[in-house]
Amino acid sequence: MNSTETAAVVLRAHRTDVGQRPSELLEVRVADQRPIGDGEVLVENIFQQIVAVNADLMFENPGLPLPAFEVGAPLYGPAIGRVVESRSDTAVGTVVQHNQGWRDLTAIASNAVFPVPDGVFPGPEYMLNQGVTSFHGMVDIAGVGAGDVVLVSGAAGGVGSIAGQIARARGAALVIGIAGGPDKCAYLTEQLGFDAAIDYKNEDLDARLDELAPEGITVFFDTIGGTQFETAVRHAAFGARFALCGALAGQIGGGHGGHPRLDIMTAIVKEIQIRPFTTMHTPEQIQAWIGHYVPSFSQGTITFPHTVLEGPLGRTITALDELLAGDHRGNLIVKLAN
Repeated sequence: MNSTETAAVVLRAHRTDVGQRPSELLEVRVADQRPIGDGEVLVENIFQQIVAVNADLMFENPGLPLPAFEVGAPLYGPAIGRVVESRSDTAVGTVVQHNQGWRDLTAIASNAVFPVPDGVFPGPEYMLNQGVTSFHGMVDIAGVGAGDVVLVSGAAGGVGSIAGQIARARGAALVIGIAGGPDKCAYLTEQLGFDAAIDYKNEDLDARLDELAPEGITVFFDTIGGTQFETAVRHAAFGARFALCGALAGQIGGGHGGHPRLDIMTAIVKEIQIRPFTTMHTPEQIQAWIGHYVPSFSQGTITFPHTVLEGPLGRTITALDELLAGDHRGNLIVKLAN
């Protein structure tokens, strides 16, 4: 392939049911690559971030503050690439982050790409994380701080794995993660600094929370919904704050996973504060996370939990299936090129 054509992951038809695997509706197509204009750069993508919201955006009306993917058009999303042609002030060879991934080459305005800091991280892929959501939810929404007893669902995933570390850094007294399988639970406690982990596949969640947090949890950071949300309500302390940013139980299995039952009387008696939120990735939110991430990473107080899969581009399609199935830990990234 040369600079006059590019391969891209394209949506063949909208998703109509959460039981559909994304790979059933995606394919790689090769098309002509348009020449860049004044003020633009041509970027060869190196790394592609895979996130659960990609599957939601495949619906015609996803009900999110993001545009749905268009049938017949390439997907969009965060990627890292290298500038290979420029008609702007951005020099050829610059490694940049942008939001027009899911393709080998992309022509994009130079003011829509952001140079990756040099010398801060082991590799540029370390910028492809979901820390903005984790930080906004834990800090701005849940207001986590000293003394909190924190429960994180989906704790081995891209958002949850960082959210738990943020809670620890802000002085939480106890950070508990929920994950599926002993390997993921060991990963949380041995590598990410969680105080405890509960294997929802093999342990009784109620019994373990009775043991670990007998006085109740004060913060629940939820990416899953379903029965895990219902259990958290039962184990909430008075005035507990619930930061809700996802409902993966409803995204992958259908049924009522995305529509858990709320024990209203328990919520009233305990005065639980339920705070759903979306993350708009405003400049303020991004800067707040970067301001925490860069020094914390440099000091070794936070790590970047991630899994890198080898490409080529078509690997992104199966990777999305695997992400929804919970096959990987941390943030999921596909390496497209060297």
